[in-house]
Amino acid sequence: MPEFSTNTLALTDDAYDRENASNGNSRYGAYLDQHAHWFNEDGHPLEVGEFAIAAWRVATSPVMSPGYVRIRPDLASITPHLTDDRDLFLRVEVPLRQTALVSRPAGLADWTRERPAPWDTGIWLTLVEPYQLGRPALLATAALLLPVPHEDLIEPAATGPGRLLLIEAKDTVHTLLRVLNDCAWIINDLTGAVR
Repeated sequence: MPEFSTNTLALTDDAYDRENASNGNSRYGAYLDQHAHWFNEDGHPLEVGEFAIAAWRVATSPVMSPGYVRIRPDLASITPHLTDDRDLFLRVEVPLRQTALVSRPAGLADWTRERPAPWDTGIWLTLVEPYQLGRPALLATAALLLPVPHEDLIEPAATGPGRLLLIEAKDTVHTLLRVLNDCAWIINDLTGAVR
């Protein structure tokens, strides 16, 4: 399994995708085929940004669990969105400990580290709401917006299930991952890289 690092906020696990494919080829491809109706508009291919959103949606939880795309555990979420002008961007939600704030009221509960699974290395810990809330809590989250250059994305041609949809969706997902991981340094600066 590929591993997260300070340069990797999200990744795909193609070996797992092949080994666990119900169709013998790609687990992600099987899910794409089940949701092929998300990828066309009246029999025509989606525009680039809408296609990217649909490809990411299928590739991540809750549609796929575990997802074709795996997100580093210390991040709350990564979702693609379109602006009113149809520009695509990734929204990265990052839980921040109160120590990241310049000013904060004293005595407030903070994010709690999720208890790691036995196999977890403990490097990228998930922050969750306090288990017992006996006092007010201040849970800070930063939203990082990353523009995705239109010219980096392919113009989709797929309108239904099959190999073309899988190829185009994987290409799109990998482009989004490249944009995201190229900006990992910003998240690392926010969080101190390892908590």
